[in-house]
Amino acid sequence: MSKKHPIVAVTGSSGAGTTTVKRAFEHIFFRDGFNAAIIEGDSFHRYDRAEMKAEMTKAAEAHRNLSHFGSDANRFDLLEELFKSYGKTGTGKKRYYIHSDEEAAELNARLGTNLAPGQFTPWEDIPEGTDLLFYEGLHGLIVTEENNVAQHVDLGVGVVPIVNLEWIQKIHRDNLERGYSAEAIVDTIMRRMPDYITTIVPQFTLTDINFQRVPTVDTSNPFIARDIPLPDESFVIIRFQDPKKLDIDFPYLLSMIHDSFMTRRNNMVVPGGKMGFAMEIILQPIIERLMDTRNK
Repeated sequence: MSKKHPIVAVTGSSGAGTTTVKRAFEHIFFRDGFNAAIIEGDSFHRYDRAEMKAEMTKAAEAHRNLSHFGSDANRFDLLEELFKSYGKTGTGKKRYYIHSDEEAAELNARLGTNLAPGQFTPWEDIPEGTDLLFYEGLHGLIVTEENNVAQHVDLGVGVVPIVNLEWIQKIHRDNLERGYSAEAIVDTIMRRMPDYITTIVPQFTLTDINFQRVPTVDTSNPFIARDIPLPDESFVIIRFQDPKKLDIDFPYLLSMIHDSFMTRRNNMVVPGGKMGFAMEIILQPIIERLMDTRNK
């Protein structure tokens, strides 16, 4: 952890809703004029798309699981090295994993490369002078026997829909956007499950705040669900690990977020449609205090 060069990590599995949190933080950074170094978790995968496909074939032949959730497919050592370096110096090494043709065109133009979707850009230095590091991905608070990324994080945020909802979101995304068959998607879910349990889930005990979306419609069989539950068909449970540490003003939040209520001393519930708004009014003062501490 670093007062001079803070690190904010948003952790959640694919399709969990981390994009909503990322957008909320982007709004906060824009309004307050903070210059954040943005780090995408995919950039710390061990293999590019072609390599991962080959490694998965080898793993299947050896009757072992391999997924982007687990240690074998990621460089947790380099992620910890980045967080440690940024906390001390305000810089470090980053790269990008190219997701689309649009990203490839933009990055190739800037870097003078000829890369395609599914490949990594070369490592480069984070420019000096950024105010904080913002990580969004699968492993922002990962702790293993070899690496402890979480110890370097100043604010950890988890995005955790209940698992059936997470599966519904993944099934619809992979089918509609990527053209995967239902059978292939189920195979991926099953292959990832051991790593999800041992690697992803433990991080949510280390987060400072968790946002967990819970649908209010039947999701008992996610594999036949025809639609993703709408935000207005859900609630969001917000858990604060230590409200005093974060200086959380519950009466103020309850007055600002209509139809919100408390369920435990450190748990509040907001309507799903107000998730983005709730994130911004909760997180903005926390980020501002981090910046105030940095400047002292």
